[in-house]
Amino acid sequence: MLEFSNFETTDLSLEKQIEWWKAIVHSINDGVLVIDHQGIVRLVNPEYLKITGCTPAMIGKPLKESRPGALLPETLVDQKTRVGVYRKTRDREYVVDMAPITVNNQIIGAVSVCKSLTEVHKLNQELKQKGDKLEQLQKKMNSLYQANYTFKQIIGKNKGLKEAVHVAERVAETDLSILITGESGTGKELFAQAIHNESRRKNQPFVPVNCAAIPPSLLESELFGYGDGAFTNAKKGGKIGLFEMANNGTIFLDEIGDMSYDLQAKLLRVLQESKIRRVGETNERRIDVRIIAATHRDLQQLVKKNRFREDLLYRLNVINLHIPPLRERKEDIPELVDSILQSSVTNLALDHVPADYTVDEQTLAFLQSYEWPGNVRELKNMIDYASCMVEGTAIKIEHLPEILTKNRVAPSSLQVSPGDKPLQQAMEEAEKNFIQETIKRFGTGIEEKKKVANALGISLATLYNKLKRHHIDF
Repeated sequence: MLEFSNFETTDLSLEKQIEWWKAIVHSINDGVLVIDHQGIVRLVNPEYLKITGCTPAMIGKPLKESRPGALLPETLVDQKTRVGVYRKTRDREYVVDMAPITVNNQIIGAVSVCKSLTEVHKLNQELKQKGDKLEQLQKKMNSLYQANYTFKQIIGKNKGLKEAVHVAERVAETDLSILITGESGTGKELFAQAIHNESRRKNQPFVPVNCAAIPPSLLESELFGYGDGAFTNAKKGGKIGLFEMANNGTIFLDEIGDMSYDLQAKLLRVLQESKIRRVGETNERRIDVRIIAATHRDLQQLVKKNRFREDLLYRLNVINLHIPPLRERKEDIPELVDSILQSSVTNLALDHVPADYTVDEQTLAFLQSYEWPGNVRELKNMIDYASCMVEGTAIKIEHLPEILTKNRVAPSSLQVSPGDKPLQQAMEEAEKNFIQETIKRFGTGIEEKKKVANALGISLATLYNKLKRHHIDF
């Protein structure tokens, strides 16, 4: 029922007030018709005439006279509000809302508000298009943030590795936070993806974030998003953060040890409250995200140096998975090499690679004698390189990267007699020479840096740290 409060003005005459109300009705985009308590048409706006095809001649006459099938007069009798009534007059279709007009508890008339079905259809089409676009964006996001690996793809019989897999499979179905530790290149993200694919969230996004690769000043807005006008050059309307993208799924925070101390406090609140706040906004948004973190650093030592929050460590380290380095599970190298060879044929699309692609025993023995500072990632890079170089049916030592075989002969950096140099110094010099040789091979451009990091089996952030430590200009 439409109610009018007492409208009193001291500066408008009655005539002016009527004109004022008419102007309001005429400005409405929907069709409006008003009858008095006797059913006489007192007011119509242009949109009503346009929708129904009526003429202004109906004003001042009984509504039933100009429109015999009109339902509005019945509203005067039963005082009921009618919503969404379908009406059709000749070739015109529209929907109508009707309500009595009450002043001081007395029915003084009734109002009809109508909208053309053409307009309704247009709005429905626009809504459907937006819905379809949203669905497409959701599918695109899910395809971008999709976990590809399962536990079946974690290869090895090493006791430490099998124990890590066993624990991971047990906790995959829970929502407990997991901290994966291990050196760069051991396969920490592979474990994270396998856990996600074994969980109830497997059909939801898996969002990986390398905390070391994003500048600290940008990491907060990347993780939590930002509101409209949060800072200079901010995207209009704001931006959704990675935590919101991962809603109902899993977020993988790699290199968590490189996250700034201040941002760690905000991450702790997410773990405690399951809420995030976009940069520049005051309201919080509830999220349902499983957090898997990983690091190659000793977080306990970082806690002692006040570089990592102890309370955050306890929250993240509910379940700890340690992935052993490749040098501690060299018995797995033959099986890993075989798996890498199979993927090389598929992923590199090497037409010249025969189906019985193999590695001879001497080469396998050499691979097992190497220490693999870059772990499985470095092993894969070496085998992929050899796959491109081989012309026969078996990979041999000469097909491996020169930088690797040079170390096999007798690198000058390690040609020292016992007592000439401390072991740590000799290893540091060997690593420096190894990096410099790789740089000479690939070059010094921006893209070349990525190639160097891949060849060394380390992340780009780790490469920068080593360049700085060894004072290598790149």
